[in-house]
Amino acid sequence: MNDASHSLDSPGAVDDVAADHARAISELFRSHNRALVGFLAARLNSEAEAQEIAQEAYVRLLQLEETKASGFLRAYLFRIAANLAIDRMRHRGVASRAPMAELFEEWLDTPGPDQHALTDAELRGVAKALRMLPREVSSVFVMHVVEGRSLQQIALETKVSDRMLRYRVARALAHCRAYLDAGEGIDGTD
Repeated sequence: MNDASHSLDSPGAVDDVAADHARAISELFRSHNRALVGFLAARLNSEAEAQEIAQEAYVRLLQLEETKASGFLRAYLFRIAANLAIDRMRHRGVASRAPMAELFEEWLDTPGPDQHALTDAELRGVAKALRMLPREVSSVFVMHVVEGRSLQQIALETKVSDRMLRYRVARALAHCRAYLDAGEGIDGTD
């Protein structure tokens, strides 16, 4: 056998290195996943987000091309996860500063099939939820979502700013979704 068959350039050697790397990460997962998720949950105040970010960290670690530093995989895993958590918290900060209406802007401007697929019971629940809101909030929601009028048309008619109308529609939407998610009013009783 010549020495070229044992070099890292041969497909078999590359596959062996990749398999060893995958085994090392699998062992890392078994040994440290609970600690990693706990570490992330403490930073994010969310177990679900912590699990999601931990999974992303493992994926990124698997994609790592330089595997010679396998002794540092645990530290590198936690560093990747910490950076992903920071990114998530930054994203949260941006989202929390955005007006609620902007978060729903695409849904509000382009009614889709999901808005038309409500059952009769859900429609009764939405109607009941809307009656709980102030009239200026529910009426804008009805004009825009139910009647299909543009926010610009409603703004001209009501002399209310486009931004305020978006806020009111988003507020009504959030209220109705929360009401339906809580199971209120879907049983058909008013």
